[in-house]
Amino acid sequence: MKHIEFHGTSRKEIKKFPEQAKKEAGHQLMRVQHGLDPSDWKAMRNIGQGVREIRIYSKEQYRIIYVARFKKAIHVLHAFQKKTQKTQAKDIEIARKRYKEIQGG
Repeated sequence: MKHIEFHGTSRKEIKKFPEQAKKEAGHQLMRVQHGLDPSDWKAMRNIGQGVREIRIYSKEQYRIIYVARFKKAIHVLHAFQKKTQKTQAKDIEIARKRYKEIQGG
């Protein structure tokens, strides 16, 4: 089972989620650790190869952007509350920057 590495403020952001969303986040990340797909996800090719977004619906919407294609760990790049229909450019840029960092660039 791969361990999870949280980048930047991603762990702190998940801790800010409401209790139900936090539980769901933990459950979905555990699925990924066991080699399964999250229940609700989409590919985020605009960020990088193998990057996915876990979609969590509580009273509001929450997202966790991660990549699991590396051998040693699952990398959680960014976590946030989604307030608009389209993912905001600032959230994509944060994840893209962290993705480049784990690639050594």
